[in-house]
Amino acid sequence: MKRIELSSATWTKSSHSDNDHGNCIEAALDIPGSVPVRDSKNPTGPVLDLSPAAWATFVTAVRQQRI
Repeated sequence: MKRIELSSATWTKSSHSDNDHGNCIEAALDIPGSVPVRDSKNPTGPVLDLSPAAWATFVTAVRQQRI
């Protein structure tokens, strides 16, 4: 398992996250070769590490409202 240094990551909250503190995700788009994703309500919790291709597929699906 690879370890990614996230201490200097810039986290961006999804524009699809609701404002009622329900479904909220953040992604760090400044990590080369990786797109870490986390629950914005739990910033010290687990991080899902996606490949840039997987992230692009996810974003496309959300934009097309398939997810």
